[in-house]
Amino acid sequence: MKTSTFFGRILLTLGITSSFFSCQQQLAEVTPQTSLNQSLVLSDPNAALTLYNGVYASLRGYHSTLVNLGEMRSDIWADGLYTESEDAGLKQYWSHNISAANVPAANWGGFYNLIDRINTVIKLFPKAPLDATKRNLYMAEMYGLRAYVYFTLFKTWGGVPISTEPVTSVGSLTELYKARSTPQEVMQLIKSDIEQSLTLFNGGNTLTSKRVYWNRPASLVLKGDVYLWSGTHLGGGNADFTVAKNALEEVKSLSSLGLQANYADVFDATKEANNKEIIFALSFEKNEATQGAYGSFLVNTTQAGTLYFDAPSGSPVAVNVAYPLVAGASRVGMSATMLTKLNDPNDKRAKATFRVMYRNSAGFPIAGIILTKFIGRVDAGVQLYDNDFPIYRYADVLLLLAEANTKLGNDPSTDLNLLRARAYGTGLKPYTMGSPTENMNAILDEYLREFIGEGKRWWALRRAGDTYVFANIPSQYLPAGQNFKFLLPISVTMLNTDPKLVQTPGY
Repeated sequence: MKTSTFFGRILLTLGITSSFFSCQQQLAEVTPQTSLNQSLVLSDPNAALTLYNGVYASLRGYHSTLVNLGEMRSDIWADGLYTESEDAGLKQYWSHNISAANVPAANWGGFYNLIDRINTVIKLFPKAPLDATKRNLYMAEMYGLRAYVYFTLFKTWGGVPISTEPVTSVGSLTELYKARSTPQEVMQLIKSDIEQSLTLFNGGNTLTSKRVYWNRPASLVLKGDVYLWSGTHLGGGNADFTVAKNALEEVKSLSSLGLQANYADVFDATKEANNKEIIFALSFEKNEATQGAYGSFLVNTTQAGTLYFDAPSGSPVAVNVAYPLVAGASRVGMSATMLTKLNDPNDKRAKATFRVMYRNSAGFPIAGIILTKFIGRVDAGVQLYDNDFPIYRYADVLLLLAEANTKLGNDPSTDLNLLRARAYGTGLKPYTMGSPTENMNAILDEYLREFIGEGKRWWALRRAGDTYVFANIPSQYLPAGQNFKFLLPISVTMLNTDPKLVQTPGY
C-alpha cells in the first residue's frame, strides 16, 4: 500500500518553522501553512518558503548530536570531575566504550531525516514560483548544507548510504534498502555539492545580520575543511591542501569578517547582530527555541549553594549567588590534569568558557566545573539559554589555514598569532615556526583552548592525522592500533532491518 507523500507525513508546520526566523525579514513573506504537499510548493511561494525555513529549524534540532560527535570523543572531558552521577551516555563517547553491541548515535544520528528535507528543497525549488535570484540563493544554501551534513556523516561513519532524491512514497520496504557507498564516493558527492553551492552563490558574499543562514563564506570554509581532510586521509596530498588554502585565503580576505576584540563577545546573546566573527550559526532565541545540549555541564540548584567559585583566592562566591537561576546537572567535567593544562592566567579564553567549582571544606578541593560559554542570560526571572551556536566562525578560518600551511610545509605562525594575540593581549609570546609536528601540536593546542563546547576538538585531532589522535586520547580508552574506533559502528537493529547494509570495518 502506498503511503502518503513525505510532506503529509512530516507535517512541516509554520509553528515550527517561521517562528525560528521571526527576527528575519523573510517572515513577512511567509503565510501560515498547516501542512505541505508537492503541488502546493510548486504553486505557492509561501509554502516554498515554509519548506525552506523548515530545513533550518530541523538542523537546529541536531545541536546536541553535533556537539557529541565532534567533541565528546576527545580528551577534553575524559575522566572529569563532577558532583552527581555520571552521564553514562556521554561517557560512552569519551571512554570509547564502543562496539557493535554498544552503539552511540544509532540510526546514522538521525541525519537522513534532515537530508530528505534538504533533498526535497533541491528537487522542487527549480520549478517553484520564486524569484530567480532568490531561488538560486536558496538552492546554493541547500547544496552547502547537504555537503556539511554528508561531511559530518562521512567523518563519523566513513562510507554511508548516499541519498540525493526525496522520499515521496513507499510501495514496499525493499524500496528503502540502500547499501553504504564507499568513502571515496561520499567525498565525491560532498565536493560536488560544495562546487554547486559556490556556483549558485555566483560570487555573492552577502551575510544576514544574524548569521543563521548558510552563505558563500560558509561553503568556502567547508571546502577548506573538506580538502584538508581528503588531503590527509584520502591521498589528496599537496594538491588538496592547496585547494583548501586558496578557499580559506578568500574567506580571510573578506572585510565583513574578522575576530572580535573580546573573546566573550563572540558568544554573547545580546551581541549577535552583525557579529563579525560568526560565519554560520544555529539560531536560538527567546520564545522560539533555546539550547539544551549542556544540561550535564552545569549544576543543580541544591548543590549550587554549597559550592564556590574562586575559593582558593580568598574571595569565594557561592555558585548560586553568581548564577542564581542556573539549573542543570554536574555529570560531566574536566579532569584535574586538563584543568592544569588549561590554567594559563594570561589566556582570557578559559575564564570566558568555564569556571571551576570548589567544595567548602579544608583545602577547597575541586568539585567540578560549570560550562559558562553558552550559559545565556537572566531574562524575566529565568535563565534564558539563547546563545547562538557557531558552526563556523573566523577563528576556524585561521586555524584551518594554519593547518593547510603546515601540511604544505609553510609557516603557520601568522594565522596562529592572530588568534593568540586576542587570547593573550599584552602577555602574548608569539609562536615561531617549528617542525611540522611542532606546528601541528601548536595548532591543536589552540583548538583545545579556543573551541571548548563547540564540537571541534575531536575533528581537529582526526583531521591532523592518526598519530595526533593517539598522542592526545588516553591510551586506556583508545589503545594504539585501534584505528577502527575512529569511525562509529552501526547497530545490529540497522543491520537486521536493511539487508544491504554492512558493519563499519573493524567491528
